Amino acid sequence: MQQEQMEVRKQRGYEIAKTSRIERTNKGAWKVPSQSGHGFYIVESNGFEAKCNCPDHEVRQCKCKHLWAVEFIVTKQIDNEGNVTITQTVRKTYSQDWKNYNLSQQKEKELFMKLLADITSRIQPPAYTFGRPTIPLSDMAYNVVFKVYSTYSGRRFTSDMNITKEKGYIENTAHFNSIFNYLRKKELTPLLAQMVTITSLPLRTIEHDFAIDSTGFGTSIFQRWYSFKHGKEINSRRWVKCHFMTGVKTNIIPSVKITSEFDNDCPQLPELVNKTAENFDMEEVSGDKAYLSRDNLKLISEHGATPYIPFKEGNTDKARGTMVWTKMYHYFMMNRDDFLTHYHKRSNAESSVQMIKSKFGDFVRSKDWTGQVNEVLCKIICHNIVCVIHEMHSLGVEPDFCTKSLNSAQ
Repeated sequence: MQQEQMEVRKQRGYEIAKTSRIERTNKGAWKVPSQSGHGFYIVESNGFEAKCNCPDHEVRQCKCKHLWAVEFIVTKQIDNEGNVTITQTVRKTYSQDWKNYNLSQQKEKELFMKLLADITSRIQPPAYTFGRPTIPLSDMAYNVVFKVYSTYSGRRFTSDMNITKEKGYIENTAHFNSIFNYLRKKELTPLLAQMVTITSLPLRTIEHDFAIDSTGFGTSIFQRWYSFKHGKEINSRRWVKCHFMTGVKTNIIPSVKITSEFDNDCPQLPELVNKTAENFDMEEVSGDKAYLSRDNLKLISEHGATPYIPFKEGNTDKARGTMVWTKMYHYFMMNRDDFLTHYHKRSNAESSVQMIKSKFGDFVRSKDWTGQVNEVLCKIICHNIVCVIHEMHSLGVEPDFCTKSLNSAQ
């Protein structure tokens, strides 16, 4: 009986698709006319499941005739005479170069230690003034980044420091408490920010399309407040917000900015785009609706790139001095599928986040703000070096980071 009813719904859906006009809404849903001729129903789909607001679907939770009609439209073309042409495409898959992937994983730690030493050796030490000589700045920077890479506690990381000294990558080992103390220094922040940029340079001839996004790293600090909305106290963990630009091909991160959890995404775009444009030839920049503004679209266009940021409901094509806004608005409205093809490159930002958090953790150990910022920057540096190592095996990239020295804070 149920099978017969399903066949009836399928046949009626076919009739709707063949005789009625099914329209796509601005929100990506479908307007399916009612067979009775009174009004229409809305069919929504997220790519995995679909739902309809008709009584048949809401009450029986079954595949109604309107869902069948949309399925016929999406996967088949039906002309005015009722002829059906199958147009469903096969999902594109990408093969994995397992040989080079396995090789890069096996050699990763060894190459990481070597490449990190090459970068930190360029650090210019501050001028010696007075007092007991300290451990070289290059050694401390090496130890701080390598400790974050290892994900070990300070005490267990001591053995790794001894190995790096035996290999000649550092001159002196440091006590684990010294590493923690140095991680809390504000003078380290600009140096680590420079290292983020430098570690991305070997892939500047490969990456031209970028995505912008933000993510949070949890801390061990909790906050408590009284919610008048819910009528109770709420406890939550504080977290650090990391704004970044990432390449959509190699997931390299050329620019990053660390803020508190309360800072919005949109105002961070200019600094990240400007920093990326210093070393990369940008062709596309994709981001979600949080980054939409006329100034942001104009800035991206001034750097020679095309902004693929979807528009919100209620936006108009009024330029207000920014012609790129009108251009992209018409492109978004008239060529939605093509626009979304470029926009969906933004999903690679989620891949970058997953790579960082699964490998180096989704939290920071430091208690104070400066230490938390520096620890997140170290995670980004580790991620960039790992991406370079992978492309060394996959694309034959030479790890040429830079020819100039790193400037340390005085």
